[in-house]
Amino acid sequence: MKVGFIGLGNVGSKLSGSLLRNNFDLMVRDLNQDFVDAFVARGATAASSPKAMAEQCDIVITCLPSPAACSTVMEAEDGVLAGLSAGKIWMEMSTTDESEVRRIGELVKAKGAEPVDCPVSGGCHRADTGNISIFAGCSREAYDRALPVLTTMGRRILHTGGLGTASKLKVVTNYLATANLISLAEALTACKVMDLDMNVSYEAIKASSGNSFVHETESQVILNGSREINFTVDLVLKDVGLFDTLTKREGMNLDLAPMLVDIFQQAQDNYGPREKSPNIIRRYEEPMGVKVLGKDFPEDMLDDEPEEPGYEVKVPGRQDY
Repeated sequence: MKVGFIGLGNVGSKLSGSLLRNNFDLMVRDLNQDFVDAFVARGATAASSPKAMAEQCDIVITCLPSPAACSTVMEAEDGVLAGLSAGKIWMEMSTTDESEVRRIGELVKAKGAEPVDCPVSGGCHRADTGNISIFAGCSREAYDRALPVLTTMGRRILHTGGLGTASKLKVVTNYLATANLISLAEALTACKVMDLDMNVSYEAIKASSGNSFVHETESQVILNGSREINFTVDLVLKDVGLFDTLTKREGMNLDLAPMLVDIFQQAQDNYGPREKSPNIIRRYEEPMGVKVLGKDFPEDMLDDEPEEPGYEVKVPGRQDY
């Protein structure tokens, strides 16, 4: 099986790296030629265009920063759609608008190929080790064919239903992570202002009902001072904006979602779009004249679990296995 991968950024480089590390026949493409050259040096081949990749590969994966970028790669004159043919699979691993993935999915189906929306969740550190979780929205037939690739890139693989369901759930989980991040930024700053020991505060939250995945990971790089998670304010704004748009489309009038959009829009205006997302804590540190730091926390989030074979997450009561 020959796999093509378009988008070698923070997440894409790690997902495609897992494929290469596990001996897949891999073809790559990115606007940054240095990224491509680094993969070629490790044994991958380079595609001359998205069309050429689709013509030569059984599966084409896109992992891009926005729905607009995906549309360009897919629908350009030399795009993926121009090279797709019957029996091939397109896997969209970006965090995108479910209506857009379904729209492009119909164009993929018209070529006789199968679309799969399969965003990831769990952070770049887990993408790097192949231990990240992956949602997959598609037909069961396409899912079964794609599963060997999915279980190489990720550990926990969940078939979420039809095309678009994975993108919806990914937006939901990113929204929840963002809400966690804001509440932790407030809480950690409050601990600092109240003159509490920040290492003790970290452990108290971790041991309590206030604990979360975000606390166990992002709070550590906040307290280190690096605030480094390879995710930026503009990307958070995109994600919470997608959730806000999705829920409004369903007729919902939510309280917290529009507030999160406003908070990260202000952060982008004040700190710039490429500010690291954990530095949203500056919103609370700076007015109080404090810096929220602990001692001996890691500079980067690291996955200390060994790489293990991926598997399908079974849902109790579900009948389509």
